[in-house]
Amino acid sequence: MLSNKEGQTVPTTTFHTRLNEEWKDITTDDLFANKTVVVFSLPGAFTPTCSSSHLPRFNELAKTFSDNGVDDIICISVNDAFVMDSWKANQNAEHITIIPDGNADFTRGMDMLVDKSDLGFGERSWRYSMLVKNGIIEKMFIEDNVPGDPFEVSDADTMLNYINPQAQIPDTISLFTKKDCPHCTRAKNLLDSQGLSYEVIELNKNITEKSLKTITGASTVPQIYINGKHIGGADALESYFTKAA
Repeated sequence: MLSNKEGQTVPTTTFHTRLNEEWKDITTDDLFANKTVVVFSLPGAFTPTCSSSHLPRFNELAKTFSDNGVDDIICISVNDAFVMDSWKANQNAEHITIIPDGNADFTRGMDMLVDKSDLGFGERSWRYSMLVKNGIIEKMFIEDNVPGDPFEVSDADTMLNYINPQAQIPDTISLFTKKDCPHCTRAKNLLDSQGLSYEVIELNKNITEKSLKTITGASTVPQIYINGKHIGGADALESYFTKAA
């Protein structure tokens, strides 16, 4: 149980997935043959750590992984296809290939199947990540076999650091906006012109102007944050890029 399989071939498995509301079988050859693939596996869709940290960070760093020679990022969990597809949509994980291991065949073959009956989960996958090249496992990061749900080494940043310690991590950018705001459009165009990805937080009934002022100290939009630093509005963003040039 919890065996490190570096240097070995991934288990031969057929996954029963859904595509366009129809069943589609995908084999391990389809996923791994002649490709460099990062895999991360986790206890379950919609569970706290998986949804708040594990999946989102891999999705966020997908382009960086691609720039460093990774052809695909695959998330495997012992869940059925309907649950996994729903979770992917819920997480907006457009850059991740979600694979349901409903019968746990792949996870069992990896020696990563654990009993979580105490939580009412039954058998699930232990949390780990691995780098697979043409079906051969080059590197595995396996969480320590301790009680609970440890999350220390199977994260996206640890894997990226293994692949390339000098990899350039993209800026984390958040943009507070309001519908039909021309200055917000200008700010988005500035960010797009720099080839930067960003999160849009649109003011609505839950995020009000009062909330905006409490968070940013300003009452107008847009308000931009880069790596946790408050930049300001569209003019301030333009100045930020001018100084960085």
